[in-house]
Amino acid sequence: MNTFKIAVICGKLGDVDGVSLEVDKWIDILSELGHEIYTIAGSYASELESVPSERRLTVDELGFDTEFQKEIELAMFPHVMSGKRKRIKQKKQNRLLEELDIAGNETAEYIHDFIMHHKIDALVAQNTNAMPMTLIGASAVYKLAMEYKMAIIFHHHDFWWERSRFSGNLMENLLQEIMPPVDPSLEHVVISSYAAHNLRTIKRVNPHIVPNCEDYDNPPVFDDYNRDFRKELGYAADDILFVQPTRIVPRKRIEDSILLVSRFCKRYPETKEKIKFIISLYQGDELDDSYITEIQGLADREGVHLGLIAERVASLRGVDKEGRKLYTNRDVLVNADFVTYLPIWEGFGNALLETVAARVPLAVTTYLVYKTDIMNRGLECVEIRDDYDQNGNLIIPDNSLKQIHQILFEPGVREIMTENSFQAMKASFGMDELKKRLAYIIDNYQDEIRASRKRLTKKNRHFAV
Repeated sequence: MNTFKIAVICGKLGDVDGVSLEVDKWIDILSELGHEIYTIAGSYASELESVPSERRLTVDELGFDTEFQKEIELAMFPHVMSGKRKRIKQKKQNRLLEELDIAGNETAEYIHDFIMHHKIDALVAQNTNAMPMTLIGASAVYKLAMEYKMAIIFHHHDFWWERSRFSGNLMENLLQEIMPPVDPSLEHVVISSYAAHNLRTIKRVNPHIVPNCEDYDNPPVFDDYNRDFRKELGYAADDILFVQPTRIVPRKRIEDSILLVSRFCKRYPETKEKIKFIISLYQGDELDDSYITEIQGLADREGVHLGLIAERVASLRGVDKEGRKLYTNRDVLVNADFVTYLPIWEGFGNALLETVAARVPLAVTTYLVYKTDIMNRGLECVEIRDDYDQNGNLIIPDNSLKQIHQILFEPGVREIMTENSFQAMKASFGMDELKKRLAYIIDNYQDEIRASRKRLTKKNRHFAV
């Protein structure tokens, strides 16, 4: 197989969210296949161990939290923030869209210069043109694809039309055009069979499916670094740690996890004083503080001991500004007794795969992609149907509570369940599978990559702004 210089472009990299974690795996596998990897991002939450600094470019305009991004989100997406807001005037809409186009042109030029300087052959655009979280980035990548005619593989983790907060927006025509763009020279990758069906139906393109994968050959384990996690975070050795290993966003339905823990404590009151519920990651990039306030209030009312430990969790081990140890989500998981993962919607389920790799039992809802792509792969877990009562709460069967109790207090049950799950998920979602699928995609796209390189070499032009 021919090898190429490939630049990965994303709003942010090196973080603990699902997209960042999956991008890290793509970078590792593409490097292993012999390709020379570069990165372009609005920000880097941590160092990228496999990409040297001279191959990394920071473009502030790609960031999720730029002043322009905040302004255009608030203006164009009425449901992004809670509460009613006045509809902006057409004049302001036009001004923002014009500014977006100009910024997209300028950013495309800047990225193009980096591409030409390093003789980069192709881009892998990570969710830039699937979710409007970096609109300047989406505009720039669109222009690189459609005007510069660069070879681009779009890796879509989820789509804007799947999220209610982007409904009723005031820039529908532009989103339809650039998110994602459609052209025979472009390649598209999605992470589930449902997403593939979705994209085929809406955009009339036939994407590759590359599911989220996990490195089961190097799973999370107890070691000298993470063995003191409980002591450092103030938990006793015999505390029973229920862990929610996700960001704090509404679609994760953390309120249902709290209610699950509450019901378990009421069903088995002798365990109540020892059970602690932990959320390991930070508040998401999706809403204001109302959701975190809501789940804190619910935990208080239900008598659930809630621990928010995101300030002690990072993508890499290290220390914070106060000199305290930072743990990875993998470190948290190996210290968990049980994991709750009850989303109403999920693009795939990175946290699920990571939990299985750590050999930790879990409860999971039968969310859509779980049903279509994971359910029949041999996972053994406490499976709770995605049925909700009249108040919108997940219906938790008493039998599920009994299963959890058996797993927690009969070690043999836990050991068999987690080992069976580990082997099953490794077979379907291990790094060998990722390597096979990426090798196939690059091999089938290589003619377009070579043609793109010739076009770029012949026509090194700039946009007129």
